[in-house]
Amino acid sequence: MADNEQLDGGSANKDQMKFLIMTIASMVIMFVVFAGVNYVIMENMITQKISALQTNNEELGEDEDSDEIQKGIIVDLGDFILNLCDENAKRFLKVNVAIEVTKKDTDFPEQDAKGGGGHGHGEAAPADPMAAIQAEMNQFKPAIRDAVITNLSSKTSSELATAAGKELAKEQITNDINSILGGEREVLRVSFGQFIIQ
Repeated sequence: MADNEQLDGGSANKDQMKFLIMTIASMVIMFVVFAGVNYVIMENMITQKISALQTNNEELGEDEDSDEIQKGIIVDLGDFILNLCDENAKRFLKVNVAIEVTKKDTDFPEQDAKGGGGHGHGEAAPADPMAAIQAEMNQFKPAIRDAVITNLSSKTSSELATAAGKELAKEQITNDINSILGGEREVLRVSFGQFIIQ
């Protein structure tokens, strides 16, 4: 009887050992399968990300070329000294504003004289294209200055003290000026040369 109990105890230990070995083996197999699947998925994701980055870099390279084309003409709007919209204290802003507007095809005509066609038969020298552009922009200058004043004077000093506030003001000024120009030209950038809040 005692021998039967020992045999039963030994077979129980063997069963437990077999169960433990089977459990460990199945866990190792599941880990290896999981690691393999994870590796394949991550490899595919990395490959996709790299190809997407290469595509974006190629597109950015094309955009850089178009940015070179998008260099415009700088128009200085001068200095502005204006009240800000602060409620507690009177705050002033002194700012110099310049805008960069798009060029037209007719702004800088190709000079035929480069090829040696000028023989001095009373041909007039071509007019200064920048003077013509400045004269064109001068007709819009009062409305543009009014738009800048209206936009900036509606801000508080705390709004304009942050970089995000300045960028928002530039974006709003750009939209206002573009509506004034009515498609004649387009504002590419607004720049603040001097920006002092007192």
